[in-house]
Amino acid sequence: MNEVGRSLPLTDLSQEESGFRRLVRDFAEEKVRPLVHEMDEKEAFPRDLIDACFDLGLMGVEIPEEHGGAAATFFMSILAIEQLARVDPSLAVLVDVQNTLVNNALLRWGTDEQKARYYPKLASEWVGAYALSEADSGSDAFALTCRAEDEGDHYALTGQKLWITNAAEAELFIVMATIDPSKGYKGITSFLVERSFPGLTVGKKELKLGIRASSTCELILEGCRVPKENLLGDLGRGYKIAIETLNEGRIGIGAQMVGLAQGAFDLAVCYSQERQQFGRPIAEFQAVQFELAELATQIEAARLLTYNAARLRDIRLPFVKEAAMAKLFASRVAERVASSAIEVHGGYGFTREYPIEKYFRDQKVGQIYEGTTNMQLTVIAKQILGKMT
Repeated sequence: MNEVGRSLPLTDLSQEESGFRRLVRDFAEEKVRPLVHEMDEKEAFPRDLIDACFDLGLMGVEIPEEHGGAAATFFMSILAIEQLARVDPSLAVLVDVQNTLVNNALLRWGTDEQKARYYPKLASEWVGAYALSEADSGSDAFALTCRAEDEGDHYALTGQKLWITNAAEAELFIVMATIDPSKGYKGITSFLVERSFPGLTVGKKELKLGIRASSTCELILEGCRVPKENLLGDLGRGYKIAIETLNEGRIGIGAQMVGLAQGAFDLAVCYSQERQQFGRPIAEFQAVQFELAELATQIEAARLLTYNAARLRDIRLPFVKEAAMAKLFASRVAERVASSAIEVHGGYGFTREYPIEKYFRDQKVGQIYEGTTNMQLTVIAKQILGKMT
């Protein structure tokens, strides 16, 4: 048993954690659920819902109190993502990127001045985004071509970023660019780029299969002027920031997929007790009971993997393999649960009239963003084999 298991059973939550989870769950049920269908149709969040997330402290979970945040743990952000995704995975993504990528990167690599300048805004009104991917730089993240030229008192960033989550709403972007393509990954550098900086344009919004309310846009940089003081971390160390931040971000995606699976499962259980076939609820048929039992077991296993990775991260023990496992397994579980839940609903499950079809559309991205399934398998294999040699 690892250190986490000895100190705190994974399913046990402290009083503070339990209360926070209940608070987020109530918020999701009361404020978010009534808007889910409309947000999916309009492919956008109402600004007052985003503001409500700020007011509840969901956008600055780990931000220190002196900068307006909750000064809570990474695990608490995972609980928030899970509970939001149970109702609407789109909103969960907004909160996920803000906490596990943007706030987290600034917490670990930002200067005191950068934290003092940006954290109060990120805790109260500014949405953040993380700009790494490009047209030919997805799984091969370090093949990026976005260029950063040193022009004395500032850097000029030129290039195009794709698939940038939160881009439509974001006021602050963490942008990866290379200061010297000849250096390969060692030329990659990280910059804090405000939406108002000259030369930055948020481009077209992608029309997506799922998580439609969550914005995904291209980012166009045409000599974008970034002050020298907005360099995040050291020159040429952006690859380290990218790798380590994404390792933590994968736990957030695991939480999103666990919450999504739980939400789809809850609907399936409820409907199985209502839907009548052959004169009785289908929940009374053993085949349905066995399938629900299998799904419940897989959801719990995915939750434990995700919680374990988050606990390990918080107590500064190695978690890279566990994070990849959590994302890999939880995304697969979400796919199976959402698919089976549609079958439980029968013909209604295939219509837009019932909410279950949205969970099926939303789950697929879990196997793609922040590292595809094959990339997770690669990470896990390297971690296993590396420890055997």
